[in-house]
Amino acid sequence: MATVVPSLLSAKVMHKRLFPKVNQFCYSVYYVMIPLSKLDNIDIAVNKHRFLSFWVKDHGDKKGGDLRKWADAILTDYQLDASVKEVVLVTMPRVCWYVFNPVSFWLCLDDNDSLRAVICQVNNTFGESHSYVCAHSGGDVIHNDDWLEAKKLFHVSPFLEREGHYQFRFSYKQGHFGAWIDYYDATNNKTLLTSMVGEHEPLTKVKLYKQSMVCPLVTFKVVFLIHLQAIKLLLKGIKYVAKPKALWEKISTTSKLTKL
Repeated sequence: MATVVPSLLSAKVMHKRLFPKVNQFCYSVYYVMIPLSKLDNIDIAVNKHRFLSFWVKDHGDKKGGDLRKWADAILTDYQLDASVKEVVLVTMPRVCWYVFNPVSFWLCLDDNDSLRAVICQVNNTFGESHSYVCAHSGGDVIHNDDWLEAKKLFHVSPFLEREGHYQFRFSYKQGHFGAWIDYYDATNNKTLLTSMVGEHEPLTKVKLYKQSMVCPLVTFKVVFLIHLQAIKLLLKGIKYVAKPKALWEKISTTSKLTKL
């Protein structure tokens, strides 16, 4: 296994709504990519009040518990743990003590640094969270052109019903990470395309703070743009969908996975 090091990911996030009216946007963000085995030795403050920081309680069970144990428990439940040797969390840091991650990606890697599973931990602006476990049955390698399908069980946008399904695709290799998530409504109509694609390099304090100058207050920017796009959708006459009662399920999977 090649040494997986803490990294800084500079990326472009794109959303394109196809139906009933087109609405598209693209913006720059940055993420930290943290191998959980190296959490105690990364060039960003951990659980400390700093301008840029990483807090364990922002992820996993949201209670400050061991992040690798949280991921391992999920992998074990779906018989995916045997080949996973490292878990890399791709997420935005806190900026000025504030963070909001629409989605964080937990990359589950084998001895060859190949993807065996991806846990997509999705958060909405109502303070709720849901994790989609994306993997092949049996934990086979996820290739760049593989699409994995999961039923939509979590309310994210007030302009989309909680119905239909997602298709996920991932690309992970040296210096590069990409995630594509397409949404299909209950009638199997492709409605929304989303992607996050970028290049990464070893994380250092200097690079991190330089990136924070290029893309300042990134977490505030993300929340501002979410609300700005909501206004644009309202002006385009897109129907507002009231938030349904949250489902009890906090973890779900792609269609071919079964729980022990």
